[in-house]
Amino acid sequence: MASGVEVRHGKIRIYFNFDGEKCREPLGIPDTPDNQRYAKAKVDQVRHEIKIGQFDYAKHFPNSKKVEQNRLATWMDDWLAIKLQRVADSTHRGYRNIVRKHLKPAFGDKQIDTLDRVTVEKWISSDLANLASKSIKEAMAVLRQLYSFIRTRHPQITDPTAGINVTMPDDDDPEPFTRDEIDAILNTPPRQDRIQELNLIKFMLWSGPRVSEAIPLAWEDVDLEKGVVKFQRARVRGKFKTTKTKRSTRVHELVAPAREALQAQWLITGGLPAQTVDVKQRDNRTIKREKLHFVFLNTNTGQPHFSDHTLRDRFFKAHLARADVRYRGPGQCRHTYISQMLTAGMDLQWISKQTGTGVEMIRRRYGKWIEDDAPDMIGLAEKRLGLSK
Repeated sequence: MASGVEVRHGKIRIYFNFDGEKCREPLGIPDTPDNQRYAKAKVDQVRHEIKIGQFDYAKHFPNSKKVEQNRLATWMDDWLAIKLQRVADSTHRGYRNIVRKHLKPAFGDKQIDTLDRVTVEKWISSDLANLASKSIKEAMAVLRQLYSFIRTRHPQITDPTAGINVTMPDDDDPEPFTRDEIDAILNTPPRQDRIQELNLIKFMLWSGPRVSEAIPLAWEDVDLEKGVVKFQRARVRGKFKTTKTKRSTRVHELVAPAREALQAQWLITGGLPAQTVDVKQRDNRTIKREKLHFVFLNTNTGQPHFSDHTLRDRFFKAHLARADVRYRGPGQCRHTYISQMLTAGMDLQWISKQTGTGVEMIRRRYGKWIEDDAPDMIGLAEKRLGLSK
């Protein structure tokens, strides 16, 4: 029998080496002299195409198990299933959306060894042309991770994303609220007795947590006597989780307005019963059940705010309009706190510890003085040096 041809249960199949492994493919034809000659010609053609780098597995054997196993859509599903146990829910949701909206429609039916850089470049310039640079970069990051995953089993396959860089625009500058705007926000009475929401905004303006960290703050995290709180969890899209990094879990010293906001809240929620919630831990697998007395509740539901979106869309936008303050999202409260601390001349290391943000990030993003709030630096220097009269 010719090399590369064999008979199994009376039917002919061929075998050949491809990508470092021996492949066997049944032809589904009986063992006859004519079929033997056909099989020999088939295996010779396959070997020749492999040798010159033009072999297309799916073209020759469309019903092969290897074709299904090596479809990019199959690998995408496997990669997502593994990531589900390793990343935060919000991160996985982003991955899943990118795969569903962009990767599967473009490449799902392709074999893992047929995608090349030129095809990816064309995809970026056509299918992704209307997306923001950030979205393109995120889609490319997922495709890179996917091929890194594929290459753990097929190291000979070329990564089609190698050498492709997506240029990002400069980050938008923070747009913190000025002292006049802070006063306008806090001195404008809220509608529908939503004093809890205004207390929450006051607390965020003068302590600088991420919105997702302020929403699930519990009285178990607060020591009003010492004037400190511990930020150790977040709430994103209704789910509770520990903070993203160890740096983010921090003990924060409160300035007077933040203490006042908490004191006002104690009169509202300090005596309410605890709620039992599931908190996903940093390994993204372990769930810890906690009984917590939440500090800030949604006035309309009596529950902690579901996400930053509910606070933004159902309170903050309308309140800023009532206060006649130009709209910026509630995330700017964090920028406001940091800018105010910089304006006061506070040490960068202290601000970093307070906010869980690296010193270099503070220098890069928040070192800009707000002109309306800038102090008399000469007067400040003279006072600190004992030169003022």
